[in-house]
Amino acid sequence: MNNPILSVVIPVYNEEATLAALFTRLYPALDALNKPYEIIFINDGSVDRSAAILSEQFHARPDVTRVVLLNGNFGQHRAILAGFAHVRGQQIVTLDADLQNPPEDIRLLLDAMEQGHDYVGSIRRQRNDSWWRHIASRAMNLLRERVTRIKMTDQGCMMRAYSRQIIDTINQCNELYTFIPALAYSFAQRPTEVTIGHEERHAGESKYSLYSLIRLNFDLLTGFSLVPLQMFSMLGMLISFGSSLLVVYLFARRLIIGPEEGGLFTLFAIEFFLIGIALFGIGLLGEYVGRIYQEVRKRPTYLIAAVLEQKPAESEAQA
Repeated sequence: MNNPILSVVIPVYNEEATLAALFTRLYPALDALNKPYEIIFINDGSVDRSAAILSEQFHARPDVTRVVLLNGNFGQHRAILAGFAHVRGQQIVTLDADLQNPPEDIRLLLDAMEQGHDYVGSIRRQRNDSWWRHIASRAMNLLRERVTRIKMTDQGCMMRAYSRQIIDTINQCNELYTFIPALAYSFAQRPTEVTIGHEERHAGESKYSLYSLIRLNFDLLTGFSLVPLQMFSMLGMLISFGSSLLVVYLFARRLIIGPEEGGLFTLFAIEFFLIGIALFGIGLLGEYVGRIYQEVRKRPTYLIAAVLEQKPAESEAQA
């Protein structure tokens, strides 16, 4: 426990219905790897019995289990950052608690790391999600790759492996809003991806609503690129140029043909279209300004209420 090679980080939020099944599959899968490991559960302010169940599991397997209890709900990515701050291993794997990614496939990521890769992403072999999630995922993958140059075939899969060097670099960052897989990809020297299984959710319901997914992808785009602002600036220039041509045309038409009464609703439609673009641009600019506002306040990324872990003296006494 004091010198693990592998650290598995699992954020938990209201997962009391899935934790027992997770424990049943996770520990045997890691025991079969025949390497020292630790599991770090981060309770992200669950309002059900998740914290109590994690505490019970810690007392059942204190040799390889650590539990970080956050003082509130800070979101999945901040919970993972809290786990990264406590890892001791040289190979770090992140995993969701919902069992949609089989723990038995962790070995596939570790095999890729043994080949010299410092970042291993994952691709779900057969996604058991709704059709709109498939379409939204493909669209956002294409947009993200074009805008940020970050290549992730399946950005929604949280089972990923990182080297210790990448985790140490992430821990040096003080960003409040970030997308960990994309941040790690930007630090990686030899990234790769492997195909893993995907199962239906064992129990409970997804914590990601459509709005949450939109916000996540918006944070990804605005957090790693200025292209949205630059594209809007170019669009503004094109609209201004087109508007100037329209003014010249209408002025010349008035001199040659005279004033006309028709086309009022067409002008309204054009005006509403331009107003909509302007409002979108204001919102986009506000998103960047809001991110700056959140960063300059320097508020803590998360607050820890308690950490359940076995002290070195206790470990030696049991040995």
